[in-house]
Amino acid sequence: MPFLETVFGKLLLTFGTAMVPVLELRGAIPVGVAAGLPPAVVCVVAVLGNLLPVPFVMLLFRRVADWLRGTAFFGPKIVWLERRAHLKGRMVRKYRLIGLVVLVGVPLPGTGAWTGALVASVLDIRMRSALPAILLGLIIAAAVTLTVTMGIIHLF
Repeated sequence: MPFLETVFGKLLLTFGTAMVPVLELRGAIPVGVAAGLPPAVVCVVAVLGNLLPVPFVMLLFRRVADWLRGTAFFGPKIVWLERRAHLKGRMVRKYRLIGLVVLVGVPLPGTGAWTGALVASVLDIRMRSALPAILLGLIIAAAVTLTVTMGIIHLF
């Protein structure tokens, strides 16, 4: 029996997909449901997988960005990334933690836990405050994504 056909393999695939920056749980939930896992389990695994990189992004982004800013190749890319985080962070700057919850909770491209962690890092929001806000946003995004996924499945 191939590994990805086992329950553990399906869970690992869902967890790993949730960790990928662009896909996050918006991609992991449909993957887990399509693999045949129970929807509640898929949501929990996707939220945990999406949350795992957040502390690392928040802790390391500033240090790595400062280090790479001095290089000719990565310098402009870091400036672009920080500018993008500031643009995404307008609502977060205005509403602070509620804005961060909404930024993470709306399951659209350019939002999510990675963007939320980046914005929190750039805006110097303490991890003690940002992590619960990001977690709440992930729970909201998981509920919306699961609802849409199950609705699409029932259409076919």
